[in-house]
Amino acid sequence: MSASDPQLDPRGVRFAAALTTVVLAIVLLSASGWLLAAQAVVFALAAFAGPRFAPYPLIFRALVAPRLSPPTDREDAAPVRFSQLVGFVFTVVGTVGYLAGLTTLGVVATAFALVAAFLNAAFGFCLGCEMYGLVQRFRPNRNNQQGATA
Repeated sequence: MSASDPQLDPRGVRFAAALTTVVLAIVLLSASGWLLAAQAVVFALAAFAGPRFAPYPLIFRALVAPRLSPPTDREDAAPVRFSQLVGFVFTVVGTVGYLAGLTTLGVVATAFALVAAFLNAAFGFCLGCEMYGLVQRFRPNRNNQQGATA
């Protein structure tokens, strides 16, 4: 996760969460490990390549954003990328569960990801972004460590 990530339109983040919510709900209804694997790829692109290269933000920028007024605020991309990484982990675990015949594992992992996506889509509450803030709070400050050794 790079410090050079652009700032994001929060409406695009919520749009992506809404599409993710729909996909994950379909996965739970169909028990499709392959559809969950496709969602894992979407998460991987957003987490590792950045939101500019992920399909859902591309759809937002191409089809939705031109019809909206310019955003009034922006969101830091790093917490969003972290949340996509968390989603990736849950969908990979769920995919392995479904494809290995461990349906309960697939359902539980998918349900956790679905709850997080729904919270973001419906209420603008990004659970992964909150986790990012906690992780950052407990990470050692590298500037303080360097000063202490000098």
